Amino acid sequence: MPRPLWSGAVSFGLVTVPIKLEAATEKHDVSLRQVHLEDDGRVRYRKTCEIDGQVLAEDEIGKGYEVHKDAVIPITDADLANMPLPTAKAIEIVAFIDRAAVDPVQYGAGSYYLTADGPVAAKPYVLLRQALERNEKVAVAKFALRGRERLGLLRPLGDALLLSGLHWADEIRSPAELAPPDTELTDEEIEGALTLMNTMATGRLDDLGDELTDHYTEALHEVIAAKAEHRAPQPVAESHEPVGKVVDLMAALEKSVAEARERRGETDSGGEATVHEMPKPKKAAAKKTAPKKTSTPRRRKTA
Repeated sequence: MPRPLWSGAVSFGLVTVPIKLEAATEKHDVSLRQVHLEDDGRVRYRKTCEIDGQVLAEDEIGKGYEVHKDAVIPITDADLANMPLPTAKAIEIVAFIDRAAVDPVQYGAGSYYLTADGPVAAKPYVLLRQALERNEKVAVAKFALRGRERLGLLRPLGDALLLSGLHWADEIRSPAELAPPDTELTDEEIEGALTLMNTMATGRLDDLGDELTDHYTEALHEVIAAKAEHRAPQPVAESHEPVGKVVDLMAALEKSVAEARERRGETDSGGEATVHEMPKPKKAAAKKTAPKKTSTPRRRKTA
């Protein structure tokens, strides 16, 4: 069983819930070591003191803040433990909001399970969980972990409480500088995209089943097994059209809808469209002619 990352209490008004914090996720990454290409020897890193060159053990290494190049202020664990910070030993609930009010871009600073620390903590723990379930709200909380104060959302997950770390507002970049230039789309193109979205819609992530498979890790395991058995890896399926190829947008949407319906076992009476390259513009004729009046499709401008 994993060791708790932190122990303290959840502060809910005047109600205190002694808890322990545990990681909610685990990694299944394949660890690759650095080796010397000549003889496959392991490459190891050693921590040395730049003053005397001594190789240091972990218990000989502390923390410090660099004021400038030649001056470092040592910061001990006792200094950090005694900081004048209300959240140093408590997860402080500051408000309750609708979960939909939090933009998903703020998530990503870790997820942690809260476990009741002892029999006495069971009743207030369950009280907080059931109150959140009935209120259909999430709790905005502040807590200190790994040397900094953090922001998080506390919510029920099954019979437990989950604390999802959030980025502070000033840590999120503005998307304005990354937005593409103004682009005109026809109503037909927008409706085609909406049809594709509806065809690919699902209720929950769990409904996707095998489609949410980590193929990279599977392929890496196959490469490692093949190398160990002195054989070639199993061939992979042919890739799709090259990324970045210029296509007829409507034809691509129609084909995508047909393929999505086929994967779901649905029949498409409208036939299957083909993706093809956009035709090259014709050279202008030498003789100028008056342009014919043609009706243009109504266009919708996107920001």
